[in-house]
Amino acid sequence: MEITEVRVRLVRNRDDRLKAFCSMTFDNEFVVRDIKVIEGPDGYFIAMPSRKMSDHCGKCGGKNPLGAKFCGGCGRPLSRHRTRQDSRGRASLHADIAHPINPECRARIQEKLVTAYKTELEKSKQPGYQLLEIDDLDKEVPNAM
Repeated sequence: MEITEVRVRLVRNRDDRLKAFCSMTFDNEFVVRDIKVIEGPDGYFIAMPSRKMSDHCGKCGGKNPLGAKFCGGCGRPLSRHRTRQDSRGRASLHADIAHPINPECRARIQEKLVTAYKTELEKSKQPGYQLLEIDDLDKEVPNAM
């Protein structure tokens, strides 16, 4: 499988660790969107698209994010021990929608996306370039994709 296209949207936001959202096309046939480029203490890394995990209230059956303290339907306090713990003991509140199966694939994807991010960062220094505001993710920005 070949990565045939990468698009990068640089973002300006309050959380200066999040640098960009990317989409990646495989074999000119399959697209994965909303991959994040994040700056960590050891350099840039990617975070695959994910969704918030949820469960249902035992009293009213209302659906609640796993991080919620109270039910949005009936207001009942929810147990703090509704989540799985990851290897570091942190609550697992999100599940990847799409992700690489092995470390080699992840490394190839990360290398491609970080390289594309750095190229887009250089383009952003040109006059008239507009960064995507984090609050305007649904709006199309002509030169950021």
